[in-house]
Amino acid sequence: MNAPDRAFGDSAAEAIEAEALGAFDCIRHAFFTRRGGVSGGIYASLNGGVGSRDDAAAVHENRRRMAARLGLPPERLLGLHQVHSPDVVTVETPWPADARPRADGCVTRVPGIGLGISTADCGPLLFADPEARVIGAAHSGWRGALSGIVEAVVEAMEALGAERGRITAVLGPTISAAAYEVGPEFVERFCAADPAYARFFSPAERPAHAMFDLPGFIGARMAAAGVGRFVNLGLCTYADEERFYSYRRATHRGEPDYGRLIAAITLTA
Repeated sequence: MNAPDRAFGDSAAEAIEAEALGAFDCIRHAFFTRRGGVSGGIYASLNGGVGSRDDAAAVHENRRRMAARLGLPPERLLGLHQVHSPDVVTVETPWPADARPRADGCVTRVPGIGLGISTADCGPLLFADPEARVIGAAHSGWRGALSGIVEAVVEAMEALGAERGRITAVLGPTISAAAYEVGPEFVERFCAADPAYARFFSPAERPAHAMFDLPGFIGARMAAAGVGRFVNLGLCTYADEERFYSYRRATHRGEPDYGRLIAAITLTA
């Protein structure tokens, strides 16, 4: 399902806001673009990736601008050491930047904590049950989606009082099926897990290859998990170089590294 999105920004930290989450007064969120930062070269300009080889001071300033956009001090915009897993952490207090937990999802019911996810083709997911005042965020590449990151976040939110039928989840900028070519072993891995997953693949121009619909697969996992509302913003990281970083695009060009987009959500007091 696609929905309108709205770009906003001042002199810094341009972002996209989903109407589905923007309707909730107790929540602030943003799918930040690559525009409005201080990084240069291949990282231009709002690179939020602490794991990138960008200048650390530039990344810090970029993240400060993102935190300010959300009304947070920079130390309260958190990040994970993402490992393409179904692992989720429940956040009660901020952690130091050099002590990021190894996980791909996080949830909280504590106001004033920014749950941040970094991506550059994988799916950034933001979750909210405003009635229970519980939020979540997840990094969902194909490994995480296949191994259950969506379901794990929903279960962690339920442990804090959320109800899955009340949860709204939004998928931000993600590589689209039109740009995601995979080999036969990739298709075999999915179909071995469930033959019905063949519907997420279409023929590629290259023999024996296929185009994979990661957003569609994530949406199917959301539906199977019983999430009340799922919205796909329908934005392709690979196709829109002006707004988004893309790992695959950088790889195709032989670039040595790539910037990271940040998606974040926080509860207001």
